[in-house]
Amino acid sequence: MTRDVIHINDFIILIETAASIKTTIDSCFFDEPIIAVAFYGSGNVNLDVKYPNHLKSFAYTKGLALSFFANENVEFIHSVSKNKPLQCIVIATAIRHLDKLPNQEGELFSELLNQLVNPKDHYVEGPHFFMTPEMHHITDSLFNIKYEGKAKMMFFRSQITALLSHFFGQLALNHSKDIASVDRERLYLARDILSNNLDDPPSLTELSKAIGFNTTKLKREFKTVFGLPVFKYLQEQRLSQAYEMISQKKATVQEAAWHVGYDSLSSFSNAFAKKFGFRPSQIK
Repeated sequence: MTRDVIHINDFIILIETAASIKTTIDSCFFDEPIIAVAFYGSGNVNLDVKYPNHLKSFAYTKGLALSFFANENVEFIHSVSKNKPLQCIVIATAIRHLDKLPNQEGELFSELLNQLVNPKDHYVEGPHFFMTPEMHHITDSLFNIKYEGKAKMMFFRSQITALLSHFFGQLALNHSKDIASVDRERLYLARDILSNNLDDPPSLTELSKAIGFNTTKLKREFKTVFGLPVFKYLQEQRLSQAYEMISQKKATVQEAAWHVGYDSLSSFSNAFAKKFGFRPSQIK
């Protein structure tokens, strides 16, 4: 397990990665009350948030952007296992620093995350949603920085700023396109059905029936919540899983393509290159 802590202005950036053959626990606390946004990479690790008399659990974290307030009494517990490695970036600021943040960032927190700025418990969960492709691209780049020294830090600072900008931008869009919590739960179910059937996904009609939506509502609201049309999201998940399998030497390029539902190796390679900028055979 690696845990890097970087200070940028009045932000604390925590980068955690971990992998394990058997289930292990990674636990962390914060030293003082903070407001933070956590961005989860492709690992899909389990998360438990434990605080006095409460336990909040997240069974599906892959691609999640989660905002929250937490004080010293809150424990964040990641369960890392063979198929669920940890990839997490936390951008946090202490409550006492909000007024000092540059470029009106403090005002953004107050306007869009007011329940976190004025918390009523040890842990307060703010808005959360699944990242857009742009946000995924940034988080992937932060887990795979190839630069060194001053160039690495310059790149890191720029990407963290971009990631936070995308988060607040998407948050503002979600505010203007509010979706009932019951409908959100059905959309999360649709996402899980797709993620669990990458090699043989249901048709749009079958997926709509499974969650009790008509196809028009499914297409419209799925894109609002997840930032992509249904089958574009499916393609992104297929390619991300294939990348993980190949890079971790769990499968050959051909095996990975078959596993995520591609019958044509050339189609898989072309789609992969379009998403990542290089072909699967070039992964080292």
